[in-house]
Amino acid sequence: MEVISRKIIKPSSPTLDHLRHYQLSFTDQLCPPVYNSFVFFYPADDADTKFDNLEILEQLQQSLSSVLTHFYPLAGRLKDNIYVDCNDGGVPFLRVRVKCKLVHVLESREPGELNKFLPFEFDGDHEFLSGVQFNIFECGGIGIGLSISHKISDIFSFFVFFKSWAATFRGEPDQERPQFESATLFPAGSLLGYDPRNAIFKTNIVAKRFFFSKSSIEALIAKYYKARNTEKLQRPSPIDVLSAFLWSRIVAATMVEWKADTVHELVHYMNLRSIMCPPRSEYSFGNISWAAKTVPSMGEGCNLVSQIRESIKKVDSEYVKTLQGGGMLGSVGEQVQRVARGEVVRFTFTSLCGLPIYEAHFGWGKPIWAGSPSLTFKNQIVFTDTVSGEGIEAKVHLTEEDMVKFQDDRELLELVAPNAS
Repeated sequence: MEVISRKIIKPSSPTLDHLRHYQLSFTDQLCPPVYNSFVFFYPADDADTKFDNLEILEQLQQSLSSVLTHFYPLAGRLKDNIYVDCNDGGVPFLRVRVKCKLVHVLESREPGELNKFLPFEFDGDHEFLSGVQFNIFECGGIGIGLSISHKISDIFSFFVFFKSWAATFRGEPDQERPQFESATLFPAGSLLGYDPRNAIFKTNIVAKRFFFSKSSIEALIAKYYKARNTEKLQRPSPIDVLSAFLWSRIVAATMVEWKADTVHELVHYMNLRSIMCPPRSEYSFGNISWAAKTVPSMGEGCNLVSQIRESIKKVDSEYVKTLQGGGMLGSVGEQVQRVARGEVVRFTFTSLCGLPIYEAHFGWGKPIWAGSPSLTFKNQIVFTDTVSGEGIEAKVHLTEEDMVKFQDDRELLELVAPNAS
């Protein structure tokens, strides 16, 4: 890969003085200093589709400059995990020549390879809060890599920004504007004893993608119903079932011991916007999300599905009100310390299913594929819809030693599909 050019893109209009100080919410402060990132790949299908030209490059940069005027914190600089100085410092835009064809990436789709197509390392130094890398392949296809700091945006706001940028590129008027109300909804508080970097592992974490077809998911749901032997239960969601299944297979394959002084904790990250009272728009920008936590019992794995569903149901509007009042802050530091001491073994699940990953486009069609890079979180699982929408991909992050055992688990292999479409 060869960097052809690097340019700092600044908002097209200066940020007003009264907007220069953007206060972080406590949900922002809790987030680790990492980037939410995706790479969107577009093929050059015919002679009329030519991405390697200065006109498209300039249009991308001009539209990015325009949209940054409305998403002005993304062009600022983070100060001490407290606020963003919205100084219009700008975001880097890299133009990179990739010395291979797009098809080579599409054939492998290795999460570890995607990091190369992004402007920053996943857990970089955070000099910039967002950045773009425009990758041009030998065949004429491209990959647009976008990174936004998790300190100011959850993955839901990430896609709102990308959708707005694409709409600006297409020249669509009257777009809805972002609402920077995170610190009003979740005022900053004291986080003594909490270090947001504690969850990051620098080495020994690998990622692998596993695909579950609709028929495999239905088989798991049917197994759940049969095991529970009742018709009164609410039909579980595919994410609930896959979470319970994958946790049970990781534990079985790696032979994790259930020690008397060790607790397993399953964490599901939830978008709070629709749960809040009153509900917030998807354009409510920031980390408007929280974790539902499940401590599995020693019973059958299928019973865990009900436990997960009950934990998620508890995160309702009343729960969010308590959260907004700072009622959860006191326990955050101790929870992190328990994980660090090995008293809690945490498994984290994030579902991106249903998000408009393939809906935002720049006028030359939808992405042929969009993928996120490897993370540096242990026991992290990210769910996404397959490109066709006919199944679910689970990207699993484990230590190298655990992955070797897990990927050969017999019950896992009986359900996973060989590839996704």
